[in-house]
Amino acid sequence: MTRPDQPSADRVVIAVFDGLRPDFVTPKLTPNIMRLAARGTWFRRARSVFPSVTRVATSSIAAGAPPIVHGIVGNAFYHREAIPERMFDTSDAGLIRRAEAHHDGRLLAADSFGDVLARAGKRMAVVHTGSAGSAHFINPRARANGHWTFSMHGAGATQTPEAVEAAIARLGPLPERELPRLQELAYGGRVMTELVLPTRPDVALIWFNEPDTTFHYRGLGSPEAMAGLREADRAFGAILDWVEAQPDAERIAVIAASDHGQISTGTVEPLFEAAQQAGFDLSAEKTINGAAIVATGGMSGEIRLREGEHAEIERVAAWLMEHPAIGHVFSRDRNGVEGEIAGTLSLGLMNTGHAERQPELMFILKSTLDADQYGLPGLGAMTPGDVPLGGGMHGGINPHELNTVLILGDAGGHGGVSQEPAGIIDIGPTVLGLLGLQPAATMMGRNLAVPPREEGRELRHSAGSGAFVQHVDVVEQDGRRFILGGGQ
Repeated sequence: MTRPDQPSADRVVIAVFDGLRPDFVTPKLTPNIMRLAARGTWFRRARSVFPSVTRVATSSIAAGAPPIVHGIVGNAFYHREAIPERMFDTSDAGLIRRAEAHHDGRLLAADSFGDVLARAGKRMAVVHTGSAGSAHFINPRARANGHWTFSMHGAGATQTPEAVEAAIARLGPLPERELPRLQELAYGGRVMTELVLPTRPDVALIWFNEPDTTFHYRGLGSPEAMAGLREADRAFGAILDWVEAQPDAERIAVIAASDHGQISTGTVEPLFEAAQQAGFDLSAEKTINGAAIVATGGMSGEIRLREGEHAEIERVAAWLMEHPAIGHVFSRDRNGVEGEIAGTLSLGLMNTGHAERQPELMFILKSTLDADQYGLPGLGAMTPGDVPLGGGMHGGINPHELNTVLILGDAGGHGGVSQEPAGIIDIGPTVLGLLGLQPAATMMGRNLAVPPREEGRELRHSAGSGAFVQHVDVVEQDGRRFILGGGQ
Protein backbone atom coordinates (compact mmCIF):
# COMPACT_ATOMS: atom_id res chain seq x y z
CA MET A 1 0.00 0.00 0.00
CA THR A 2 1.28 3.46 -0.86
CA ARG A 3 1.81 6.07 1.84
CA PRO A 4 -1.12 8.44 2.39
CA ASP A 5 -0.86 11.81 0.74
CA GLN A 6 -0.05 14.85 2.82
CA PRO A 7 -3.34 16.05 4.37
CA SER A 8 -4.75 19.26 2.93
CA ALA A 9 -7.23 19.75 5.80
CA ASP A 10 -7.22 19.16 9.54
CA ARG A 11 -10.99 18.86 9.81
CA VAL A 12 -13.93 18.28 7.48
CA VAL A 13 -17.51 19.53 7.87
CA ILE A 14 -20.20 17.88 5.72
CA ALA A 15 -23.78 19.08 5.22
CA VAL A 16 -26.24 16.82 3.38
CA PHE A 17 -29.54 18.27 2.17
CA ASP A 18 -31.88 15.33 1.68
CA GLY A 19 -33.52 15.28 -1.76
CA LEU A 20 -32.08 18.60 -2.98
CA ARG A 21 -31.96 19.00 -6.76
CA PRO A 22 -29.19 21.21 -8.16
CA ASP A 23 -31.69 23.44 -9.97
CA PHE A 24 -33.04 24.53 -6.56
CA VAL A 25 -29.63 25.90 -5.56
CA THR A 26 -30.06 29.59 -6.35
CA PRO A 27 -29.03 32.91 -4.76
CA LYS A 28 -32.64 33.49 -3.69
CA LEU A 29 -33.39 30.07 -2.17
CA THR A 30 -29.98 28.93 -0.95
CA PRO A 31 -27.61 31.91 -0.56
CA ASN A 32 -25.38 30.00 1.86
CA ILE A 33 -24.90 26.98 -0.38
CA MET A 34 -24.07 29.49 -3.12
CA ARG A 35 -21.66 31.15 -0.70
CA LEU A 36 -19.78 27.86 -0.39
CA ALA A 37 -19.88 27.35 -4.16
CA ALA A 38 -18.25 30.76 -4.60
CA ARG A 39 -15.10 29.41 -2.97
CA GLY A 40 -15.27 25.79 -3.95
CA THR A 41 -15.74 23.34 -6.79
CA TRP A 42 -19.28 22.44 -7.80
CA PHE A 43 -19.49 19.03 -9.48
CA ARG A 44 -22.50 19.68 -11.68
CA ARG A 45 -22.78 16.15 -13.06
CA ALA A 46 -22.77 14.45 -9.63
CA ARG A 47 -24.96 11.37 -9.39
CA SER A 48 -26.74 9.26 -6.83
CA VAL A 49 -27.05 5.46 -7.04
CA PHE A 50 -29.83 3.10 -8.08
CA PRO A 51 -32.29 2.75 -6.49
CA SER A 52 -32.13 6.47 -5.75
CA VAL A 53 -33.68 6.23 -2.28
CA THR A 54 -32.38 7.62 0.97
CA ARG A 55 -31.06 4.67 2.96
CA VAL A 56 -29.38 3.15 -0.10
CA ALA A 57 -27.80 6.53 -0.81
CA THR A 58 -26.82 7.03 2.85
CA SER A 59 -25.11 3.64 2.86
CA SER A 60 -23.36 4.48 -0.40
CA ILE A 61 -22.03 7.74 1.05
CA ALA A 62 -20.76 5.91 4.13
CA ALA A 63 -19.23 3.01 2.20
CA GLY A 64 -17.85 5.04 -0.70
CA ALA A 65 -19.39 2.37 -2.90
CA PRO A 66 -22.76 1.43 -4.47
CA PRO A 67 -25.17 -1.22 -3.15
CA ILE A 68 -23.50 -4.02 -5.14
CA VAL A 69 -20.72 -3.66 -2.54
CA HIS A 70 -22.45 -2.66 0.71
CA GLY A 71 -25.65 -4.70 0.40
CA ILE A 72 -28.32 -2.17 1.44
CA VAL A 73 -30.36 -2.67 -1.72
CA GLY A 74 -33.55 -0.77 -0.89
CA ASN A 75 -35.33 1.45 1.60
CA ALA A 76 -37.24 -1.76 2.19
CA PHE A 77 -36.34 -5.24 0.97
CA TYR A 78 -37.02 -8.84 1.85
CA HIS A 79 -34.16 -10.22 3.93
CA ARG A 80 -35.28 -13.80 4.47
CA GLU A 81 -32.34 -14.89 6.63
CA ALA A 82 -32.54 -12.03 9.13
CA ILE A 83 -36.23 -11.05 9.15
CA PRO A 84 -38.28 -13.84 7.53
CA GLU A 85 -41.76 -12.74 8.60
CA ARG A 86 -41.88 -9.26 7.06
CA MET A 87 -40.22 -6.75 4.79
CA PHE A 88 -37.09 -5.18 6.25
CA ASP A 89 -37.94 -1.50 6.63
CA THR A 90 -34.49 0.05 6.91
CA SER A 91 -35.89 3.11 8.70
CA ASP A 92 -36.96 1.02 11.70
CA ALA A 93 -34.43 1.00 14.56
CA GLY A 94 -35.73 -2.27 16.00
CA LEU A 95 -35.49 -4.11 12.68
CA ILE A 96 -32.01 -2.68 12.13
CA ARG A 97 -30.91 -4.10 15.49
CA ARG A 98 -32.25 -7.52 14.48
CA ALA A 99 -30.47 -7.43 11.13
CA GLU A 100 -27.22 -6.19 12.68
CA ALA A 101 -27.31 -9.04 15.19
CA HIS A 102 -27.77 -11.53 12.34
CA HIS A 103 -24.75 -10.05 10.53
CA ASP A 104 -22.56 -9.70 13.64
CA GLY A 105 -22.57 -5.93 13.27
CA ARG A 106 -21.79 -5.96 9.54
CA LEU A 107 -25.20 -5.28 8.01
CA LEU A 108 -23.37 -2.66 5.95
CA ALA A 109 -21.17 -5.25 4.27
CA ALA A 110 -18.22 -2.90 3.66
CA ASP A 111 -16.02 -0.57 5.63
CA SER A 112 -17.41 2.94 6.06
CA PHE A 113 -15.33 6.09 6.12
CA GLY A 114 -16.22 6.20 9.82
CA ASP A 115 -14.46 2.85 10.25
CA VAL A 116 -11.34 4.16 8.51
CA LEU A 117 -11.37 7.30 10.65
CA ALA A 118 -11.65 5.22 13.82
CA ARG A 119 -8.72 3.00 12.88
CA ALA A 120 -6.67 6.17 12.39
CA GLY A 121 -7.67 7.43 15.83
CA LYS A 122 -9.89 10.19 14.46
CA ARG A 123 -13.28 11.31 15.75
CA MET A 124 -16.54 11.66 13.84
CA ALA A 125 -19.74 13.33 15.07
CA VAL A 126 -23.08 13.14 13.25
CA VAL A 127 -26.17 15.32 13.71
CA HIS A 128 -29.08 13.67 11.94
CA THR A 129 -32.61 15.00 11.47
CA GLY A 130 -33.76 12.17 9.19
CA SER A 131 -34.95 8.65 9.96
CA ALA A 132 -33.35 6.36 12.52
CA GLY A 133 -32.16 4.19 9.63
CA SER A 134 -30.39 7.03 7.88
CA ALA A 135 -28.77 8.10 11.14
CA HIS A 136 -27.57 4.53 11.59
CA PHE A 137 -26.22 3.87 8.12
CA ILE A 138 -24.11 7.03 7.82
CA ASN A 139 -21.82 5.55 10.52
CA PRO A 140 -23.22 2.08 11.26
CA ARG A 141 -20.55 1.12 13.78
CA ALA A 142 -20.51 4.46 15.60
CA ARG A 143 -20.49 2.95 19.11
CA ALA A 144 -17.69 0.51 18.34
CA ASN A 145 -15.77 3.32 16.63
CA GLY A 146 -15.97 5.56 19.69
CA HIS A 147 -17.94 8.11 17.65
CA TRP A 148 -21.04 10.22 18.40
CA THR A 149 -24.41 10.24 16.58
CA PHE A 150 -27.33 12.51 17.50
CA SER A 151 -30.75 11.54 16.12
CA MET A 152 -33.74 13.88 16.07
CA HIS A 153 -35.88 10.78 16.68
CA GLY A 154 -34.52 10.47 20.20
CA ALA A 155 -32.22 8.36 22.32
CA GLY A 156 -33.70 5.08 21.09
CA ALA A 157 -32.82 5.91 17.48
CA THR A 158 -29.04 6.06 17.88
CA GLN A 159 -26.25 3.82 19.15
CA THR A 160 -25.05 6.75 21.26
CA PRO A 161 -28.09 7.94 23.27
CA GLU A 162 -25.79 10.15 25.30
CA ALA A 163 -25.62 12.43 22.24
CA VAL A 164 -29.36 13.07 22.45
CA GLU A 165 -29.22 13.46 26.22
CA ALA A 166 -26.44 16.04 25.90
CA ALA A 167 -28.41 18.02 23.32
CA ILE A 168 -31.56 18.07 25.46
CA ALA A 169 -29.58 19.14 28.52
CA ARG A 170 -28.08 22.04 26.55
CA LEU A 171 -30.86 23.08 24.19
CA GLY A 172 -34.07 21.80 25.72
CA PRO A 173 -36.59 19.17 24.55
CA LEU A 174 -36.56 17.87 21.00
CA PRO A 175 -39.00 19.85 18.85
CA GLU A 176 -42.45 18.59 17.95
CA ARG A 177 -42.81 17.23 14.42
CA GLU A 178 -44.24 19.67 11.87
CA LEU A 179 -44.32 20.15 8.11
CA PRO A 180 -42.07 21.67 6.95
CA ARG A 181 -39.54 20.58 9.57
CA LEU A 182 -38.48 24.10 10.46
CA GLN A 183 -37.90 23.59 14.18
CA GLU A 184 -35.96 20.36 13.59
CA LEU A 185 -33.67 22.09 11.11
CA ALA A 186 -32.99 24.94 13.51
CA TYR A 187 -32.42 22.56 16.44
CA GLY A 188 -30.06 20.38 14.43
CA GLY A 189 -28.09 23.43 13.34
CA ARG A 190 -27.70 24.49 16.96
CA VAL A 191 -26.51 21.01 17.95
CA MET A 192 -23.78 21.42 15.35
CA THR A 193 -22.69 24.95 16.25
CA GLU A 194 -23.10 24.70 20.05
CA LEU A 195 -22.26 21.08 20.88
CA VAL A 196 -20.34 19.46 18.02
CA LEU A 197 -18.08 21.96 16.30
CA PRO A 198 -16.61 23.45 19.51
CA THR A 199 -15.29 19.97 20.44
CA ARG A 200 -13.29 19.97 17.17
CA PRO A 201 -14.05 16.47 15.83
CA ASP A 202 -12.02 15.47 12.80
CA VAL A 203 -15.22 15.01 10.80
CA ALA A 204 -18.60 16.59 11.61
CA LEU A 205 -21.65 15.76 9.50
CA ILE A 206 -25.16 17.20 9.60
CA TRP A 207 -28.05 15.68 7.67
CA PHE A 208 -30.96 18.03 6.95
CA ASN A 209 -34.30 16.27 6.35
CA GLU A 210 -35.48 19.08 4.09
CA PRO A 211 -36.35 19.69 1.34
CA ASP A 212 -37.06 15.95 0.91
CA THR A 213 -39.87 15.58 3.45
CA THR A 214 -41.96 18.51 2.26
CA PHE A 215 -41.21 17.77 -1.39
CA HIS A 216 -42.96 14.44 -0.78
CA TYR A 217 -46.09 15.67 0.95
CA ARG A 218 -46.62 19.19 -0.41
CA GLY A 219 -44.91 19.13 -3.80
CA LEU A 220 -41.57 20.27 -5.18
CA GLY A 221 -42.51 23.88 -5.89
CA SER A 222 -44.85 24.40 -2.95
CA PRO A 223 -44.40 27.38 -0.60
CA GLU A 224 -43.95 24.94 2.28
CA ALA A 225 -41.08 23.14 0.51
CA MET A 226 -39.41 26.44 -0.27
CA ALA A 227 -39.70 27.45 3.40
CA GLY A 228 -38.07 24.18 4.46
CA LEU A 229 -35.21 24.62 2.02
CA ARG A 230 -34.61 28.21 3.11
CA GLU A 231 -34.48 27.14 6.77
CA ALA A 232 -32.01 24.34 5.99
CA ASP A 233 -29.85 26.82 4.13
CA ARG A 234 -30.10 29.30 7.03
CA ALA A 235 -28.90 26.62 9.47
CA PHE A 236 -26.06 25.81 7.08
CA GLY A 237 -25.17 29.50 6.98
CA ALA A 238 -24.72 29.51 10.76
CA ILE A 239 -22.34 26.55 10.39
CA LEU A 240 -20.36 28.41 7.71
CA ASP A 241 -20.23 31.46 9.98
CA TRP A 242 -18.76 29.34 12.76
CA VAL A 243 -16.16 27.78 10.46
CA GLU A 244 -15.11 31.11 8.97
CA ALA A 245 -14.68 32.62 12.44
CA GLN A 246 -12.06 30.05 13.44
CA PRO A 247 -8.37 31.02 13.45
CA ASP A 248 -7.60 27.85 11.45
CA ALA A 249 -10.52 28.22 9.03
CA GLU A 250 -8.23 27.62 6.05
CA ARG A 251 -7.60 24.09 7.40
CA ILE A 252 -11.32 23.21 7.66
CA ALA A 253 -12.80 21.75 4.47
CA VAL A 254 -16.56 22.01 3.94
CA ILE A 255 -18.63 19.75 1.68
CA ALA A 256 -22.27 20.42 0.74
CA ALA A 257 -24.15 17.54 -0.87
CA SER A 258 -27.47 15.87 -1.46
CA ASP A 259 -28.18 12.16 -1.54
CA HIS A 260 -30.61 12.12 -4.49
CA GLY A 261 -33.06 14.40 -6.27
CA GLN A 262 -36.81 14.15 -6.79
CA ILE A 263 -39.43 14.41 -9.50
CA SER A 264 -43.17 14.99 -9.25
CA THR A 265 -45.69 12.17 -9.48
CA GLY A 266 -47.96 12.43 -12.49
CA THR A 267 -49.85 9.14 -12.17
CA VAL A 268 -50.46 6.37 -9.65
CA GLU A 269 -50.27 2.88 -11.15
CA PRO A 270 -51.93 -0.04 -9.28
CA LEU A 271 -49.21 -2.36 -10.56
CA PHE A 272 -49.43 -5.04 -7.90
CA GLU A 273 -53.20 -5.20 -8.00
CA ALA A 274 -52.93 -5.71 -11.76
CA ALA A 275 -50.37 -8.48 -11.19
CA GLN A 276 -52.73 -10.25 -8.82
CA GLN A 277 -55.55 -9.93 -11.34
CA ALA A 278 -53.21 -11.46 -13.94
CA GLY A 279 -52.96 -14.54 -11.71
CA PHE A 280 -49.72 -13.98 -9.83
CA ASP A 281 -49.57 -14.95 -6.14
CA LEU A 282 -47.91 -11.66 -5.25
CA SER A 283 -47.99 -9.47 -2.14
CA ALA A 284 -46.59 -5.99 -1.58
CA GLU A 285 -47.66 -5.88 2.08
CA LYS A 286 -45.17 -5.24 4.88
CA THR A 287 -45.98 -8.55 6.54
CA ILE A 288 -45.29 -11.79 4.67
CA ASN A 289 -48.68 -13.43 4.31
CA GLY A 290 -47.71 -16.64 2.55
CA ALA A 291 -47.58 -15.25 -0.98
CA ALA A 292 -45.14 -16.94 -3.34
CA ILE A 293 -43.82 -13.59 -4.62
CA VAL A 294 -43.13 -10.49 -2.53
CA ALA A 295 -42.58 -6.97 -3.82
CA THR A 296 -41.85 -3.39 -2.84
CA GLY A 297 -43.03 -0.32 -4.69
CA GLY A 298 -42.63 3.38 -5.30
CA MET A 299 -41.18 4.76 -8.53
CA SER A 300 -39.10 1.59 -8.60
CA GLY A 301 -39.29 -1.65 -6.70
CA GLU A 302 -38.04 -5.18 -6.23
CA ILE A 303 -39.71 -8.53 -6.80
CA ARG A 304 -38.52 -11.66 -5.02
CA LEU A 305 -39.48 -15.30 -5.25
CA ARG A 306 -40.27 -16.47 -1.71
CA GLU A 307 -41.23 -19.99 -2.74
CA GLY A 308 -41.93 -21.91 -5.94
CA GLU A 309 -40.13 -22.33 -9.26
CA HIS A 310 -37.91 -19.72 -10.90
CA ALA A 311 -40.05 -20.01 -14.01
CA GLU A 312 -42.65 -17.95 -12.16
CA ILE A 313 -40.20 -15.03 -11.96
CA GLU A 314 -39.63 -15.32 -15.70
CA ARG A 315 -43.41 -15.09 -16.18
CA VAL A 316 -43.54 -11.96 -14.00
CA ALA A 317 -40.69 -10.39 -15.98
CA ALA A 318 -42.46 -11.07 -19.27
CA TRP A 319 -45.67 -9.59 -17.86
CA LEU A 320 -43.82 -6.47 -16.66
CA MET A 321 -42.23 -5.94 -20.06
CA GLU A 322 -45.71 -5.89 -21.60
CA HIS A 323 -47.15 -3.47 -19.04
CA PRO A 324 -47.52 0.07 -20.47
CA ALA A 325 -46.36 1.79 -17.26
CA ILE A 326 -43.02 -0.03 -17.05
CA GLY A 327 -39.86 1.72 -18.22
CA HIS A 328 -37.12 -0.70 -17.14
CA VAL A 329 -36.79 -4.27 -15.91
CA PHE A 330 -33.60 -5.72 -14.40
CA SER A 331 -32.61 -9.21 -13.35
CA ARG A 332 -29.48 -10.88 -12.00
CA ASP A 333 -26.40 -10.51 -14.15
CA ARG A 334 -25.74 -12.69 -17.19
CA ASN A 335 -22.91 -10.95 -19.04
CA GLY A 336 -22.30 -7.56 -17.46
CA VAL A 337 -25.00 -5.81 -19.51
CA GLU A 338 -27.95 -8.15 -19.92
CA GLY A 339 -29.84 -9.84 -17.14
CA GLU A 340 -30.32 -13.58 -16.89
CA ILE A 341 -33.93 -13.21 -18.08
CA ALA A 342 -34.31 -12.39 -21.76
CA GLY A 343 -35.06 -8.71 -22.43
CA THR A 344 -33.87 -7.45 -19.05
CA LEU A 345 -30.81 -5.43 -18.18
CA SER A 346 -28.35 -6.55 -15.52
CA LEU A 347 -28.57 -5.55 -11.87
CA GLY A 348 -24.78 -5.71 -11.95
CA LEU A 349 -24.72 -3.06 -14.67
CA MET A 350 -26.73 -0.84 -12.30
CA ASN A 351 -24.26 -1.50 -9.44
CA THR A 352 -27.14 -3.01 -7.45
CA GLY A 353 -26.55 -6.74 -7.84
CA HIS A 354 -25.19 -7.57 -4.39
CA ALA A 355 -24.20 -11.25 -4.40
CA GLU A 356 -26.23 -12.24 -1.33
CA ARG A 357 -29.06 -9.69 -1.11
CA GLN A 358 -30.08 -8.82 -4.66
CA PRO A 359 -33.66 -9.61 -5.69
CA GLU A 360 -34.62 -11.69 -8.71
CA LEU A 361 -36.15 -8.63 -10.40
CA MET A 362 -36.26 -4.86 -10.14
CA PHE A 363 -38.44 -2.51 -12.16
CA ILE A 364 -38.74 1.23 -12.77
CA LEU A 365 -41.99 2.88 -13.77
CA LYS A 366 -41.85 5.29 -16.70
CA SER A 367 -40.90 8.93 -16.24
CA THR A 368 -40.33 11.90 -18.53
CA LEU A 369 -38.68 15.31 -18.53
CA ASP A 370 -42.10 16.98 -18.89
CA ALA A 371 -42.91 19.90 -16.62
CA ASP A 372 -44.94 19.44 -13.46
CA GLN A 373 -47.60 21.77 -12.03
CA TYR A 374 -44.87 24.19 -10.95
CA GLY A 375 -43.13 24.21 -14.32
CA LEU A 376 -40.29 22.01 -13.01
CA PRO A 377 -38.97 19.26 -15.29
CA GLY A 378 -39.55 15.66 -14.27
CA LEU A 379 -42.78 13.65 -14.06
CA GLY A 380 -43.11 9.99 -13.17
CA ALA A 381 -45.47 7.22 -12.16
CA MET A 382 -45.53 5.51 -8.77
CA THR A 383 -47.31 2.61 -7.14
CA PRO A 384 -49.88 3.51 -4.43
CA GLY A 385 -48.45 4.73 -1.13
CA ASP A 386 -48.68 7.53 1.41
CA VAL A 387 -47.26 10.21 -0.92
CA PRO A 388 -50.15 12.10 -2.56
CA LEU A 389 -50.51 12.41 -6.31
CA GLY A 390 -48.43 15.43 -7.34
CA GLY A 391 -46.03 14.99 -4.45
CA GLY A 392 -42.35 14.40 -5.00
CA MET A 393 -40.85 10.93 -5.33
CA HIS A 394 -37.56 9.27 -6.22
CA GLY A 395 -36.07 5.84 -6.65
CA GLY A 396 -35.60 5.58 -10.40
CA ILE A 397 -33.07 6.88 -12.90
CA ASN A 398 -34.69 10.03 -14.24
CA PRO A 399 -31.86 12.58 -14.47
CA HIS A 400 -33.64 14.79 -11.92
CA GLU A 401 -33.75 11.90 -9.45
CA LEU A 402 -30.09 11.08 -9.99
CA ASN A 403 -28.41 14.48 -10.31
CA THR A 404 -27.21 15.59 -6.87
CA VAL A 405 -25.62 18.64 -5.30
CA LEU A 406 -21.92 18.11 -4.61
CA ILE A 407 -19.73 21.08 -3.71
CA LEU A 408 -16.21 20.79 -2.28
CA GLY A 409 -15.39 24.02 -0.50
CA ASP A 410 -11.96 25.41 0.28
CA ALA A 411 -11.50 28.39 2.59
CA GLY A 412 -8.71 29.72 0.43
CA GLY A 413 -10.17 28.70 -2.91
CA HIS A 414 -12.15 30.25 -5.71
CA GLY A 415 -15.46 29.19 -7.16
CA GLY A 416 -15.44 26.84 -10.11
CA VAL A 417 -17.55 24.26 -11.88
CA SER A 418 -16.42 20.75 -12.79
CA GLN A 419 -18.06 18.60 -15.44
CA GLU A 420 -16.02 15.56 -14.42
CA PRO A 421 -17.97 12.43 -13.48
CA ALA A 422 -18.64 12.42 -9.73
CA GLY A 423 -21.14 11.09 -7.28
CA ILE A 424 -22.12 10.36 -3.72
CA ILE A 425 -19.73 7.39 -3.59
CA ASP A 426 -16.86 9.91 -3.87
CA ILE A 427 -17.74 11.76 -0.66
CA GLY A 428 -16.15 9.27 1.76
CA PRO A 429 -12.90 8.84 -0.20
CA THR A 430 -12.67 12.62 -0.55
CA VAL A 431 -13.07 13.14 3.21
CA LEU A 432 -10.36 10.57 3.87
CA GLY A 433 -8.07 12.01 1.21
CA LEU A 434 -8.41 15.52 2.62
CA LEU A 435 -7.25 14.16 5.97
CA GLY A 436 -4.35 12.25 4.40
CA LEU A 437 -5.90 8.80 4.84
CA GLN A 438 -6.16 5.96 2.34
CA PRO A 439 -9.65 4.73 1.41
CA ALA A 440 -10.86 1.32 2.50
CA ALA A 441 -10.19 -1.51 0.07
CA THR A 442 -13.95 -1.86 -0.57
CA MET A 443 -14.37 1.77 -1.65
CA MET A 444 -15.00 2.42 -5.35
CA GLY A 445 -15.21 6.22 -5.19
CA ARG A 446 -12.26 8.55 -5.63
CA ASN A 447 -10.84 11.61 -3.91
CA LEU A 448 -12.33 14.57 -5.77
CA ALA A 449 -9.64 16.90 -4.41
CA VAL A 450 -7.16 15.44 -6.91
CA PRO A 451 -7.54 15.14 -10.71
CA PRO A 452 -8.92 11.93 -12.22
CA ARG A 453 -6.51 9.51 -13.88
CA GLU A 454 -8.49 9.16 -17.12
CA GLU A 455 -11.18 10.75 -19.25
CA GLY A 456 -14.79 9.78 -18.68
CA ARG A 457 -16.43 7.48 -21.26
CA GLU A 458 -20.16 7.72 -21.95
CA LEU A 459 -21.87 4.49 -22.98
CA ARG A 460 -25.39 3.32 -23.79
CA HIS A 461 -26.49 -0.22 -22.92
CA SER A 462 -29.69 -1.70 -24.31
CA ALA A 463 -31.82 -4.82 -24.05
CA GLY A 464 -35.33 -5.81 -24.99
CA SER A 465 -37.88 -8.45 -25.82
CA GLY A 466 -40.50 -8.10 -28.52
CA ALA A 467 -41.88 -4.57 -28.53
CA PHE A 468 -40.16 -3.76 -25.21
CA VAL A 469 -36.80 -2.04 -25.65
CA GLN A 470 -34.93 -0.28 -22.85
CA HIS A 471 -31.62 1.49 -22.48
CA VAL A 472 -29.43 2.94 -19.74
CA ASP A 473 -26.82 5.66 -20.25
CA VAL A 474 -23.73 5.57 -18.04
CA VAL A 475 -20.38 7.29 -17.70
CA GLU A 476 -17.29 5.37 -16.58
CA GLN A 477 -14.06 6.77 -15.21
CA ASP A 478 -11.33 5.55 -12.84
CA GLY A 479 -13.12 2.28 -12.12
CA ARG A 480 -16.43 4.00 -11.28
CA ARG A 481 -19.71 3.86 -13.14
CA PHE A 482 -22.39 6.50 -12.77
CA ILE A 483 -25.88 6.26 -14.23
CA LEU A 484 -26.83 9.29 -16.29
CA GLY A 485 -30.39 8.23 -17.12
CA GLY A 486 -32.28 5.90 -19.38
CA GLY A 487 -35.33 5.37 -21.51
CA GLN A 488 -37.03 3.25 -24.10
